Amino acid sequence: MCTSIIVIAHAEGLAKSGDEGFPLAQSVVACDHVRHAPLGDVITLDFLNTALGRAGGELTLEPARALRAALDRAIAAAEFEQAEIRGTGAAPRVVASRWGRRLGRRQSL
Repeated sequence: MCTSIIVIAHAEGLAKSGDEGFPLAQSVVACDHVRHAPLGDVITLDFLNTALGRAGGELTLEPARALRAALDRAIAAAEFEQAEIRGTGAAPRVVASRWGRRLGRRQSL
């Protein structure tokens, strides 16, 4: 069964495909049949600049969830660092990792 779930978002940054890097224009997250890996349905991540290239990956749901959690932790830590640099006095957001450790600033994510 095709789910054809597709979410497109603006992206700014740089992607690398092979030896070439290119600026990003958009990111696409989808859930559908696998294109390349020998897996069932997957979450696909594509980073695109239609004029210059594509970099992407395919994850099953459990690794996709772990990636989402890692992104949440990294974003929370970055927001705290940015608030601290700007002097806004934001209280740190403590995020528990998968193993119950509390992650804060300057710790490995």
